[in-house]
Amino acid sequence: MFGNILIWFVIIPVLMMAGLGLCRNSSMAAIRTVMVVGSTILLALAIWLCVDFLALRAAGNDAEMLFTGSWMWYAPLNIHLAVGVDGISVLMLMLSAIIVFAGTFASWKINPLPKNFFLWFALLSTGVFGFFISIDMFTMFMFYEVALIPMYLLIGVWGTGRKEYSAMKLTLMLMGGSAFLMLGLLGIYWHSAPEGGELTWNILEIAKNNAVDPSWQNLLFCFTFVGFGVLGAMFPFHTWSPDGHACAPTAVSMLHAGVLMKLGGYGCFRIAIYLLPAAANELAWIFIILTGISVVYGAFSACVQTDLKYINAYSSVSHCGMVLFALLMLNTTAMTGAILQMLSHGLMTALFFALIGMIYGRTHTRDIRQMGGLMQIMPYLGVCYMIAGFASLGLPGLSGFVAEMTIFFGAWEDSDLFHRVFVIAATCSIVITAVYILRVVGKLLLGKVQDEHHWQLTDATWFERLSTVTLIACIAGIGFFPNWINETIQHSFLPIVQAIQNAI
Repeated sequence: MFGNILIWFVIIPVLMMAGLGLCRNSSMAAIRTVMVVGSTILLALAIWLCVDFLALRAAGNDAEMLFTGSWMWYAPLNIHLAVGVDGISVLMLMLSAIIVFAGTFASWKINPLPKNFFLWFALLSTGVFGFFISIDMFTMFMFYEVALIPMYLLIGVWGTGRKEYSAMKLTLMLMGGSAFLMLGLLGIYWHSAPEGGELTWNILEIAKNNAVDPSWQNLLFCFTFVGFGVLGAMFPFHTWSPDGHACAPTAVSMLHAGVLMKLGGYGCFRIAIYLLPAAANELAWIFIILTGISVVYGAFSACVQTDLKYINAYSSVSHCGMVLFALLMLNTTAMTGAILQMLSHGLMTALFFALIGMIYGRTHTRDIRQMGGLMQIMPYLGVCYMIAGFASLGLPGLSGFVAEMTIFFGAWEDSDLFHRVFVIAATCSIVITAVYILRVVGKLLLGKVQDEHHWQLTDATWFERLSTVTLIACIAGIGFFPNWINETIQHSFLPIVQAIQNAI
């Protein structure tokens, strides 16, 4: 087991929790050392995995999943600790590692109870990494729950504003989505052996056998897509997201919006669409309507907000809606755009929330009506915020442009009038995004200085610069060099698209 590189993505966060448990509450140096060493190892491991993965693909290894391993966990229900990755999983692991690394430095001065905060933060990371490496549905669901549970305490204890209300609302709505998801997964499991064989939770085996009876697929698709869609902030199940983002501490907002919401899109792709292709073909139009509403509604809602976190939270509803919208187009180009959008939004929104936390720590407000002229006072943070904003509105050369153009081209090709109407509506969100981004940049950075104590405000510290530079480098890297991502994921869509075509 320990010889499989993927297992270490779960072991290292567990070791980080063990190391933190040995630290004294007052020993910030020891706590920071554990987190920095652990997050750096995770990032190095993700880079190593990506290089190895690309080398295997270049050598002609076209297996659907690489680095696979399976160990029996609970024999009566045939539950395995089964792991494996394709190009999409590798990129999601890379994204997670980058944001955990950046979030560690963004939380350098977290207070109170820093040890407890990082313990829960490491547990959240364990769930995220475990989810992306799992190819057994039960194990995937277990890690999904592990990723959700810490959110309540991280927001309720270390958050701001109406933190208890937001933490409870988030927990109840996501657990409600989990109930739908569990029903869907149990249904797939009970129909995984149509000819009387052994029931299985293994995603690859279920897909290979085309196991689920078409008469059951529609119901199970609704359960699984809605279950994962709640975490992906799909309309009308999105209301937990803005409050949760607004009240969460900085690093939690970064990981929450940057990675945790991607579990929703990844799950819709990996389970709902892949295992239930007939239902995906038949019912996609319903969810295209809901996700199309998310895209436009989220952008319009961001326009009328005055709190920086709420602006970015509603922007996340729009951008994550775009991911689900693209997946439902059920073609390779649009799905490629969806993965690019997951990466782009994850990095971009993590940068946004990091910067908002840094600005709030200095000005003690997130209300744009009470701020202005920050470019004169904090030029480094101001430039970083502009870069994040330009990535969000799709400026060429940054990750947002590559992702959105791929989605729109893919959604337009081979589509009928119904699909093209929604593609046009979704495209309009780019204009709306430009409106609220430029409005905030103009007021926050270039307006008149509002703070009478502005002379006391300082620019970014070294650890804040390290966090932001890491994210900006990745955003620019995707924008200027997107081809390597396409090479990483090009084989990943073949079995999914083939399953969809066979179901038509």
